[in-house]
Amino acid sequence: MLRLFLALFIFTVPALGEELSGIDALAGADVVLLGEVHDNPDHHLFQAEALTALTPAAVVFEMLSGDQAARITPDLLDDPEALAAVLDWDNSGWPDFGIYAPVFAALGSARVYGAALPPATVRASVTEGAVAHFSGNAGEFGLAAPLGPGEQAAREAGQGAAHCGALPVEMLPGMVAAQRLRDAELARQVILAHAATGGPVAVITGNGHARSDWGVPRVLAQAAPELTTLSLGQLEAPPEGAAPYDLWRVTPPIDRPDPCDAFR
Repeated sequence: MLRLFLALFIFTVPALGEELSGIDALAGADVVLLGEVHDNPDHHLFQAEALTALTPAAVVFEMLSGDQAARITPDLLDDPEALAAVLDWDNSGWPDFGIYAPVFAALGSARVYGAALPPATVRASVTEGAVAHFSGNAGEFGLAAPLGPGEQAAREAGQGAAHCGALPVEMLPGMVAAQRLRDAELARQVILAHAATGGPVAVITGNGHARSDWGVPRVLAQAAPELTTLSLGQLEAPPEGAAPYDLWRVTPPIDRPDPCDAFR
């Protein structure tokens, strides 16, 4: 549920990009982040279309651990039921595997990388900070430096709103730290994937991690400035004069229960 809230919440920031004109606009970068609202099937269909067009050498998944990624074999890509069973998807907390199946079917020969951290590690980072639980060089990935006060405040407000105001105020800095840790791990896996395959690398992730201003692209700009990145946000409503992505597209919203009902 936490992942869904983070994906659905869109911040209002100065406009950074433009509406996607066609799938060809995604070509050319070393790293292409394909954002999503996790439970929107249309977003996964478009990701599959993008993967087919881009034919990346590697694909990094927010939803998979490294161990899960290693279990994927070519014969499983067109067998959704078998692949879901191998990944133990039903116990992962992610939406139904059926809406992700087209993404896996479009992988082709791409090498698969997983960036999901153990839940216990993410929980620990909320109270102990991101640096203590990052397996890379925290300084290189921007984790050792505090955020500016304006960004910290904005991100804490965003976490509060994304969780329907139900979190204690004192917990919000820790939630920001956990998000920064996950951004850094996604970036670390992207760098490993590009070094191993030569790229390009595609990233399947929620819109929050795909943000150009303070998501994975910013971490990559610090940790691997030689890599060019392009981020795509997939939204369910037109941005109010702002979208923190290089490119964005709008799809109809799906019919879902009010996510805040879980906190009432």
